[in-house]
Amino acid sequence: MSEVLEGRLLLAQGWIRGRIYFGERIKALEEAPVEGPLILPGFLDLHVHGGGGHEVMAGREGVEGTTAFHLRHGTTGLLPTPLTAPLPHLERALLGIREAMAGPLGEAILGAHLEGPFLNPKRLGAQPPFPLPPDQEVAQHLLSLAPVRVLTLAPELPGALGLIRFLAQRGVRVQLGHTAATYSEALAALEAGASGFTHLYNAMTGLHHREPGVVGLALERGMWAELIPDGLHVHPAALRLALKAIPGLYFVSDAVAAAGMPDGEYPLGGHRVAKRGEGVWLGASLAGSVLTLDEALRRLVAWGVPLEEAAWRMSLYPARYLGLSDRGEIAVGKRADLVVLDEGLRVQAVYLGGNRVG
Repeated sequence: MSEVLEGRLLLAQGWIRGRIYFGERIKALEEAPVEGPLILPGFLDLHVHGGGGHEVMAGREGVEGTTAFHLRHGTTGLLPTPLTAPLPHLERALLGIREAMAGPLGEAILGAHLEGPFLNPKRLGAQPPFPLPPDQEVAQHLLSLAPVRVLTLAPELPGALGLIRFLAQRGVRVQLGHTAATYSEALAALEAGASGFTHLYNAMTGLHHREPGVVGLALERGMWAELIPDGLHVHPAALRLALKAIPGLYFVSDAVAAAGMPDGEYPLGGHRVAKRGEGVWLGASLAGSVLTLDEALRRLVAWGVPLEEAAWRMSLYPARYLGLSDRGEIAVGKRADLVVLDEGLRVQAVYLGGNRVG
């Protein structure tokens, strides 16, 4: 049995007016002079710690609660992202992700993004204080617990380059983050097989004309990078610069449990953080965000990013980064993961594998 929606459809080639026929997958597209809502590919969030009062570190229940919250905001695929933590806590989080992948919302869970534990102790930001030195045995153990698709590390740490090669050979996308690396140290990481940059500009060495740092390397020769478009982590002008410089720039929420919740204190791994207005804080440091990707879309458009580009960089681009051939765009044969928006870019409906979930 087929469902049908009509309106303005965002394809990889651009906008058309017409109808989309779908079951679990998209069966047909038909151009027609119809009116209706905006129909976009579902968003893919490759860096998310929590939301709606739930956090990934809590195990399966936290992963499923996080997934359900972000689904309501148009995110039809995500990488739950454990924080740096003692190994038993990381093990619980990764096992929870694996269990949730086998559960009722499993098709929306793409694997895990490990943000740590191989981070620079001096660049933790709001990460809990449990970094470990790069260790292939530890990494292999963590990879055995759940499908780790992305891992963030500091490339200047002893043993990091060997670990990058080890991970890249196993298909893990290695990203540079929470790092004090010089330009040369970061370049060596790219040459060893690192793929991208975690929350670009944040928790990394900045651009200086005599020492370009990790930011300078990303802007000079980065192919892929993630960025948090909440207006707090990165100024819109710096965001627009990154769009010009990095072909595969894509947007993430970096959302924590406080997303969608009233002001107050919330867990962030081993920390308690404070949500105040549109930000989450650990002392004077930003501690993730309260962003959802539908809100990110509205902010990007308000800052002058064309709607189609903003949407592609939260769907098509992250799908291509992870090598997902069946997601991220509206085309015949692809999964019917769709978000329907009104003219104000507010979510009207969300479809996951053809089933309406929001």
